Amino acid sequence: MVGKLEVAAAVTNKSIKLKKIILIVCVFAFAKSYAQDSTKVYKKRVLETTEVDFLTSYYAQDGDNAAVSGGIGTEELTDVTGTFVVSIPLNDDDVLTIDAGVSAYTSASSSNIDPFDDGTADPFQASSGASSSDLWANLTGSYTHSSDDRNDIWSAKISVSSEYDYFSAGVGGSYTKLFNEKNTEVSVNANVYIDTWDAIYPIELRPFGDNGNGINNRLFTQNTITGNPNYNPIFNEFQDEGRNSYALGFGFSQILHKNVQGSLALDFVQQEGLLSTPFQRVYFSDVADSFIDDFQLADANESLPDSRFKVAAGGRLNWYLNETVTVRTFYRYYFDDWGINSHTASIEVPIKITDKFTLYPSYRFYNQTAADYFEPYETALSTDEYYTSDYDLSEYSANQFGFGVSYTDIFTKAHIGKFGLKSIDLKFYQYDRDTSFSSSIITAGFKFVMD
Repeated sequence: MVGKLEVAAAVTNKSIKLKKIILIVCVFAFAKSYAQDSTKVYKKRVLETTEVDFLTSYYAQDGDNAAVSGGIGTEELTDVTGTFVVSIPLNDDDVLTIDAGVSAYTSASSSNIDPFDDGTADPFQASSGASSSDLWANLTGSYTHSSDDRNDIWSAKISVSSEYDYFSAGVGGSYTKLFNEKNTEVSVNANVYIDTWDAIYPIELRPFGDNGNGINNRLFTQNTITGNPNYNPIFNEFQDEGRNSYALGFGFSQILHKNVQGSLALDFVQQEGLLSTPFQRVYFSDVADSFIDDFQLADANESLPDSRFKVAAGGRLNWYLNETVTVRTFYRYYFDDWGINSHTASIEVPIKITDKFTLYPSYRFYNQTAADYFEPYETALSTDEYYTSDYDLSEYSANQFGFGVSYTDIFTKAHIGKFGLKSIDLKFYQYDRDTSFSSSIITAGFKFVMD
C-alpha cells in the first residue's frame, strides 16, 4: 500500500512539475507575444501625420548673350512657380508623397524664335510671338518603405512633366542603409528619364527644310534682306527628337563627432539623343551676314553631339558650433566628355536668434571651362561639325549671395482648417556671372501638418 502511495505521490509531483513547466512556457510565450504586439503598436512611425508643403518662387534674369539669337541679344526672363508636396503615412513604415507643380514664364529671349511677327525685329527687344511665354507642369509620385529597425529604406518614384515643346517621363528608385548605431549611412539611387521634343526652329530656317521653298518664302519676299541678299543657311532638321537620360548616384554619410557630420556623393549621368536645342541660332565667321530689319538671320541652328557623359563628385561638412551657430559647407567637382570642368563651393551659416527664428546667410562660388563646341558670336566656322553659342556652355565664373529666414512652431498653434502651420521659410538669392548675365530669385515655403 505504501509503495502504491509513493508511486502515486511521485506521479502527482511529476504532474505538478509538468503543469508548472507548461504554465511557465505559456507565460513566456504570452510575454513574448505581448512584447511583439507592443513593439508593433508602439513602434515609432516614420511619419506621424500627413504633411503638406507649399513652395513658391519668383525668378528674374537678364543679360546680353541670348542663345536664341546666336550669343547676342536680351536674356530677359521671368518665372513664377507654385508647388504642392503632400506626404501621407500609409502605415508605420510606408509613406506616399505626391509632388505637383506649375511654372509660368515670360521670356523676351525665346520670343525671338520668331522676331518678325510684329514691328521692327531687334535681338535686344522682345517679340510678341507665341514662344514669349509658356507653362510647365510636373507631377511626381514616390513611395518609401522603412524596415522595422529603421536601418533600411527603399523608395521608388515615377514622374511626368510637360511644356509646349517638351514632354518627359521618368522612373527611379533608391536604397539607403544605416548602421553603426545610425552613425553611418550609405545609399544608392538610379533614375531614368525618357524625353521627347516637338522641335521648334528659328523662323527663317524653316523654309529651308524638307518641302520648303527656301528664299522664295514670303518671309523673304515680303521683307527686305540687307547685307548678303543671297541668304542660304545650313539647316539641321533633327530626325530623332527623343532624349534618354540615365543617372546613377552613390552616397556616404558619417557622424564624425557629436558636433560634426560629413558626407560624400558620386553621380554619373549618361544622355543619348537630341541634346541640341533646336531653336538656338549660330552665326559663322566665314559667311556674310544677312539681316531683316535689325535682326541677323541665322547661319545655322545649334548642332551638338547626340551623347554626353557627366560625372560629379562632392562632399558636405556640417559643424554644429553651439546652440546658436551652425556652419554648412559644400564642394563639388564636375566634368563631362564635352570638355567642361567645373568647381562649386558654398557655405551657409544658420544663426538661431530665438527658439522660433533662424537666419540663413549663404555664399556660393562657381566656375567652369568652356565646352569644346562653344563659339561666341560669329566665331564658329561653317565647316565645323558641332557648334553652339549658348553661354551656359561657355567659360565663366559666378558668385551667388543669399539670405533667408525661417520660422518654426513645433506646437503648430496657427491653423488652416485641420492643418497646423509648422514652419515658414523665406529666402533670397542674387546670382552674377562675370559675363553680362545676372539673376535673382525669391522663394517661400510653408509646411503644414494635419492634426
